[in-house]
Amino acid sequence: MVGDRVGALRAFAARRLASRLHARPETSWLLWWVFTGVLAVVALPLNVAIAAESFDVNPLVAFLVGIGQSTALLLLLVRPKAATALQFVSVAVMSVALPPDSGSPWPLTVIGMMALMAHVGLIAGRYPRRTALSVWWASVVLLTLLVLLDPRGRSISDGLGAMLAYLIQSVIVLGAVVLARRWRQIRRELADARHDVEVEQSQRAVVEERTRIARELHDVVAHSMSVIHMQSTSASYRLPDLDPAAKAEFTQIAAAARSAMREMRQLLAVLRDEGADAELTPVPDLARVAELVESAERAGVPVELRMAVPAATPAESVTVAAFRIIQESLSNVIRHAPGARTVVSVDVDGPDLVVVVENDAATLPILNTAGGGGHGLRGMRERARLAGGMVETGARDSGGYRVVARLPIGGPE
Repeated sequence: MVGDRVGALRAFAARRLASRLHARPETSWLLWWVFTGVLAVVALPLNVAIAAESFDVNPLVAFLVGIGQSTALLLLLVRPKAATALQFVSVAVMSVALPPDSGSPWPLTVIGMMALMAHVGLIAGRYPRRTALSVWWASVVLLTLLVLLDPRGRSISDGLGAMLAYLIQSVIVLGAVVLARRWRQIRRELADARHDVEVEQSQRAVVEERTRIARELHDVVAHSMSVIHMQSTSASYRLPDLDPAAKAEFTQIAAAARSAMREMRQLLAVLRDEGADAELTPVPDLARVAELVESAERAGVPVELRMAVPAATPAESVTVAAFRIIQESLSNVIRHAPGARTVVSVDVDGPDLVVVVENDAATLPILNTAGGGGHGLRGMRERARLAGGMVETGARDSGGYRVVARLPIGGPE
């Protein structure tokens, strides 16, 4: 069970790290759409109004170019190649449509230059760096061809100012976006590294706690069980006048101590060895409930067992939980209600395995004088919860105590 819990902890940490990586996109889709939408809405009327009224561009051409550049800004979120082609076509149309004596920068108007730089910047912010550089180089080549092949006969010097302005400003925009994206990536990597360190520290704490528990079990519990085993084994030699019944009782005590020590060694192996085979872990099942009943009867508690075999084989976690709950309940009867008539019932109720252990009032003196409260009831509830079920406990109206556990046969979902 300890190995299973540690494995579950590691799986949870891995799932948490994976969910953190996948649930943290570079920028939310809504932010992209809002930002590009604002750019498109602002660029459209400015493109149309300034080109048509200030630079004597045909209003229909100005409107089509404005629609093309604004649409390209939105389209690049889903179709970057088509959006870039549309942006370049719009730039080319506006360059040809500008009259030589319009007074506008050429081959780009001021608004057209801003729209083209915004296009390159958005590409750099959303797509790989190689794609952004390719689009930027393509824009430079396009502008160069427009200047060299102008059908209206303008010279290279007419377009030199706009070309230099675009080159300088677009490089600044492209570099700023790439650096900002790289900075976010570095911060994300640092956050992931810190999370990895936290997970590793948590796992180290688990390993240290396992080692501490194993050390305490070995130094305290295992030592005490060894003493009990040696005393019960040597009793017949140290006390020669023992009658056969007493010898048989000491033999049973020695056998119980050996069994407990064997399970203790298996548990210590699992605790000490982080990669121990699961077969080392003791996995009791319902078939061993009869052994619990026999050991309780040898301790002076009359126990009646009512066992119903489920049609479907219960999950391992369920059988282990049921066995341990019965074991702890019988131990409580032996300690707190010696001699009390006890009934252990294992039945099936729909999809659940129902375990009931109820006892009458004690008929013998209570010899347990250990002070303080134990952790048995809490342990039963924890086992039931891990198996996907629940435990109810309480005193009976007629005297005695009742423990009822309801566990799903298929195990936890």
